[in-house]
Amino acid sequence: HVLLSLAANPDATLREVAEQVGITERAAHRIVKELESEGALKRSRDGRRNHYEIRKDFPLRHPLERHRSVGHLVEMVATKEQA
Repeated sequence: HVLLSLAANPDATLREVAEQVGITERAAHRIVKELESEGALKRSRDGRRNHYEIRKDFPLRHPLERHRSVGHLVEMVATKEQA
């Protein structure tokens, strides 16, 4: 959910992401750090704020879903939300 939240709003603060997802800010930091170290997410500074870039070509982690990418997941969720 953190990844999807950042895909929808790449300039959100982790406090905003945590509130939206329903987790603590500390948990959001931990998840973002994991995603960043795995290479699924890239963080850059924009003034005093962070900007998050999702690597849409990054494969999903679950063995049954490795043939799908993060971009595929983001697209699927966005399509579902529009319906």
